[in-house]
Amino acid sequence: MLKQTLTASLMCCLATGIIRAQAAPATLGAKPKTIMVISHRGEHLHHPENTLPAYQRAIDAGADFFEVDVQTTADGKLVLMHDNTVDRTTAAKGPIKSMTFDQMRALDPGAKFSAEFAGTKVPTFDEALDLAHGKIGVYVDTKNADPQQLVDTIVKHDMQDHVVIYGNPFFLYEVHKIRPDLKVMPEAQSVDICRLLVKNMQLKVLAYSAGDWNPETIACAQKVDADLYVDRMGKTDAPAGWQEAIDMGATGIQTDRPAELVEWLRSVHMATHPGTATASR
Repeated sequence: MLKQTLTASLMCCLATGIIRAQAAPATLGAKPKTIMVISHRGEHLHHPENTLPAYQRAIDAGADFFEVDVQTTADGKLVLMHDNTVDRTTAAKGPIKSMTFDQMRALDPGAKFSAEFAGTKVPTFDEALDLAHGKIGVYVDTKNADPQQLVDTIVKHDMQDHVVIYGNPFFLYEVHKIRPDLKVMPEAQSVDICRLLVKNMQLKVLAYSAGDWNPETIACAQKVDADLYVDRMGKTDAPAGWQEAIDMGATGIQTDRPAELVEWLRSVHMATHPGTATASR
């Protein structure tokens, strides 16, 4: 997730009213009865990340969202890959923004992951939305995309009510202007920045990582009854870390272990829907 802090220019813009929307009403958020499960890059511990097999496994595991990382090719196509280059997840090298869609499509991130997944292609944003429709929400982590194109693609697939959109605040404000009903989700970052963002974009959800997951910044979102989606990857991606996040106010947890988290939430009666999940592939 995006870790950079806001520049002084953004704070100045917000403070002086370039973003002019009115503040949301301040009400204390109630403790959730259920927790959203967000599958980071799909289920990528056993499947190549940001690919259709990884997203399908997230659906099968019972997750509420799978997370996608949106990039733009040299010829303006929206594709899904976390890094700005293809170096780590494919056998090729180079920045995505300098490659055409056909060049991206010729790559094989599945083979780089394991022989079992050889032939797996870099998916398009369209393909991920098609897969998700009617089954799961999509957590859109926008790395490099035009706001109008992103919005148009989401609406084309009738997913406007089933996405949250993460990205830098400048980008998210443009999305908000184009389609105010879409859920944009900036990083909370700090109490002061959180207050500015909440005031000026009527936020319904904020993103949190380890650096800003503290009582003061959490309270900023709770005061306007916004959802709090927090990362629990790494050492905190286990029952103790999940429980701590819930105790502090999380309403959604981004995880590398979606099946295990769903299974645990079901065991404590906090899953969003009943069923049986398995922690295996």
